[in-house]
Amino acid sequence: MNVVSLHAPRLVGDVMTDPPIVVRVDAGLGDAARLLERHSISGLPVVDASDVLVGVISESDLLRARATDYLWASWQTLRVKHLMTTPALTIRRDEPLTQAARRMERHHVSRLVVVADDDEGRAIGVIAISDLLRAMAELPGDEPPALAPQPVGPLTPVPDLDPDAPEDRGD
Repeated sequence: MNVVSLHAPRLVGDVMTDPPIVVRVDAGLGDAARLLERHSISGLPVVDASDVLVGVISESDLLRARATDYLWASWQTLRVKHLMTTPALTIRRDEPLTQAARRMERHHVSRLVVVADDDEGRAIGVIAISDLLRAMAELPGDEPPALAPQPVGPLTPVPDLDPDAPEDRGD
């Protein structure tokens, strides 16, 4: 019988979103914004014409374009390649969720692109903070673990201690 602990580490592949929704490096910023909105996601892996992963574009990147006068003035001509973060931060599907959380925290990012075991340039999924939180919410709650009743042996009486009696130090 194979028993898996409730506290066993879960893997990236258990919670990642697949297949990933990607955007081409030469797509317009409006196209990227529409993909984000349509799919209710906050970032997209960016691929080239050969579907090789080249970066990531996020809501924050698009917000920066809106908040920066010269970028906003060029919105119509800008392409995803102009605002994307490169290289994309990646992880493999067989890595533990703790590793994904540490990498996101260390790099201050909200997602990692999950890449194929045999090809680090091929995006096969995305793991986002929301995926990690969902996995954390599925763990047992804050209540203490149930303990199996343990048999109790006979109780040994404790001798009365006289506070005025001299201590026996075993000298």
